[in-house]
Amino acid sequence: MKSTNTSSTEAIDLTVHGRYNGRFCHSRVTADGSERASVALNKPQILWFNTGTLCNIECHNCYIKSSPTNDSLVYMTTAEVKNFLEQIKERNWPISEIGLTGGEPFMNPDILGIMRSILSEGYDLLILTNAMRPMMRPHIRKGLIEIINTYQHQLVVRVSLDHYQGEKHDEIRGDGAFERTLMGLDWLSQHRFNIAVAGRMHWAEDENEVRRGFGALFHERLYNIDPHDHSSLVLFPEMDLDMEIPEISVGCWKILDKSPNQMMCASSRMVVKRKFAPKPTVVSCTLLPYEPEFELGETLEEAESPVYLNHPYCAQFCVLGQASCSPKS
Repeated sequence: MKSTNTSSTEAIDLTVHGRYNGRFCHSRVTADGSERASVALNKPQILWFNTGTLCNIECHNCYIKSSPTNDSLVYMTTAEVKNFLEQIKERNWPISEIGLTGGEPFMNPDILGIMRSILSEGYDLLILTNAMRPMMRPHIRKGLIEIINTYQHQLVVRVSLDHYQGEKHDEIRGDGAFERTLMGLDWLSQHRFNIAVAGRMHWAEDENEVRRGFGALFHERLYNIDPHDHSSLVLFPEMDLDMEIPEISVGCWKILDKSPNQMMCASSRMVVKRKFAPKPTVVSCTLLPYEPEFELGETLEEAESPVYLNHPYCAQFCVLGQASCSPKS
């Protein structure tokens, strides 16, 4: 379907210029002039906070470029998180879950206070971690045990374990990472945390085979994780900007038999704090923290605007990959 509100000159320019061979360079139309698909915030269910991009390790092909030196997104504070929790009430968003991601959230000095603030308001909390040294520091473990004793049914700790084979996990995260992560998982399991695992479909393997492999590991380590439950074992598609990814036009919803309401940005937003910025800001989703086009404003009210799917990740991860960062999606 051709756009009716775009000039022919503009449409021609789209096929010549832009980031990805003329694709994904205009928010409202695709390279062939079709109306670009957009997603309205239909029913907010989860609000994410990026607690900072600093991480104790640097992974191959990390979509957010976390590392021991990347502080592009600085540490979120407890007070800043509380401000957005108040905004949820003011906007009457039907939020049931809060997500914390990074970087490595357990490097944030305020992480325990942030967790307590969220849980004390009655929200379910999903925290993403590599379960390595930052989480295993004595004062963090002490605080986590206090939290789990009070809020066990509200908290899920999702651990990044890229593959059930150590050598493949270490291929992504560095030598010895697999064993250090298993130590963290062992500790979480022994203290009866609700745990989930996030893996990667990096090696072009059959998904059922991958789930069986993880299942054998979980059984061996006595982890209470169902490998066939897609919220307990999340397998993310590989994000590759060098691939030829199609743009999603309005007509694609019918062709793919999908609804905009199934997309992450129909039900979630993420709060980030940029280095040197005076205040946090809200972006459309966890995958696009750096793209100016997907920055929606400093408040949840501003973040209620629709999102145009003008990035390869929108197609690769959500529309075609059928993936989501939330366990409830």
